Amino acid sequence: MGKRIVVNAGVTETRLAVQDGTQLVELYVERAGRRSIVGNIYKGVVTNVLPGMQAAFVDIGLQKDAFLYAGDYTADSGEDPGAIPPDADEDAADLDDGEGDGEGEPEHRRDAVVPIEEVLRKGQEVLVQVSKESLGTKGARITSFVSIPGRYIVYMPQSGHVGVSRRIQDDAERDRLRGIVKDLPPPPGGFIVRTVAEGKPAEELVADIQFLTRLWGQVQSRFESAPAPSLLHAEMDLTFRVVRDLFSPDIEEFLVDTPAAYEKCLHFAESLVPQLASRVKLYEAPQPVFESTGIEKEIDKALRRRVWLKSGGYIVIDHTEALVAIDVNSGKYVGKRDFEETVLKINLEAATEVIRQIRLRDLGGIIIIDFIDMERAEHRDQVFKALMTALADDKARTNVLEISELGVVEMTRKRVRQGLLSMLTSACPTCKGAGTVKSDLTLTAEIFRKVQAGAREGGGREVVIRAHPEIARHIEAEERDGLERLQDLVARKIVVEGMPSYHREQYDLLFR
Repeated sequence: MGKRIVVNAGVTETRLAVQDGTQLVELYVERAGRRSIVGNIYKGVVTNVLPGMQAAFVDIGLQKDAFLYAGDYTADSGEDPGAIPPDADEDAADLDDGEGDGEGEPEHRRDAVVPIEEVLRKGQEVLVQVSKESLGTKGARITSFVSIPGRYIVYMPQSGHVGVSRRIQDDAERDRLRGIVKDLPPPPGGFIVRTVAEGKPAEELVADIQFLTRLWGQVQSRFESAPAPSLLHAEMDLTFRVVRDLFSPDIEEFLVDTPAAYEKCLHFAESLVPQLASRVKLYEAPQPVFESTGIEKEIDKALRRRVWLKSGGYIVIDHTEALVAIDVNSGKYVGKRDFEETVLKINLEAATEVIRQIRLRDLGGIIIIDFIDMERAEHRDQVFKALMTALADDKARTNVLEISELGVVEMTRKRVRQGLLSMLTSACPTCKGAGTVKSDLTLTAEIFRKVQAGAREGGGREVVIRAHPEIARHIEAEERDGLERLQDLVARKIVVEGMPSYHREQYDLLFR
């Protein structure tokens, strides 16, 4: 089995998975009433300008004001030939028009950023687009460098740049696609030709451009008439975006588990990719589709800290405030030859799995990968090449440094949406996200101290300790001698009650 897309349309959420063979490589979740706002275009009003941070807060109609950096703002509305959205599209990370630096942004993008206080003032109305979801206490990040994705083209109204996705490697095809766009009567703005445009006739690209420019014209008209704050343009729902962005000829099957969602996906496919519409199929078996395809188990694994490798080694993924640390360990694998060959085998397997987990969990920011130490430089080179090969399929913008002599790789990865862990989990109410709880001995000692302190304040002939059943059992069984000494000390009978409804660190003391 090659690649396939699997859609599970539930009552409260829609889940969409991309499988490569039996492996889950990408997972998208969209919940009812909580659609992603990335790509939405708003008319906002500036609420505060912060010269010290070179940023501004903008009210776009959400609970939290959005955040606009000086480098993400231009006062132009289609006249700046050098401007390009920093994060125009997943394909933009791979664009190369023959004039750029080869790293995703052309050399002619302006380096000088105008001070924010010179271009924005409190109460000013601005046209902005959400480039990053609000995460935690942070509001959404926005930009005035608008980009509107179509099936084959990304339209950038503030740019005069024409680029082609780097994933299209054939030079003749790149020249053909660039020529199609450049030969058009030039509408204001720039364009990125997406990977799926490879081999497509000029008519389809032209139609895409015409649609996108009309859409931008509608956005501009709404901006002139709408009050601030207002939503001017909303990105389509998850199923449409997946058909538009992910449904390509290398997808052998598009499996949908409900008739309503199937009809919707089929309609989108017939409109956008009619040649692939026959690959959209309705899943009708009684077993849930994510269970029958093994996806549910893969999701459970992706929420765990430890991920086992087939060799017997494992990786550990830890989230901190500053970065994500990924550690590679030999685990149960002892090898059959010398130690260096054993280490190499584990690291090579880990390199592929690490990138799969990064994509699946949608990890972003600074990521540190600590491979098992390798003495030989050629082994480090092999592991780094394996890592970069696996990373080639990742559409997110990344920057990776060479592996060090200590076996450490430093990288950054652009993330615009909630990661899988924050999407599907919440902090433990007991440990508050620390991952640890107080031991039985620590809790017992703490409770005994509180009993002593309460007894000194007077009142009652009896003390009732109400605690989690495990702590109650520990006190009565393991700390029986200490409990009796405490009774003598406070001159009161002490009763211990197990409370199944209590979390592990919860307890109450009653003096009666």
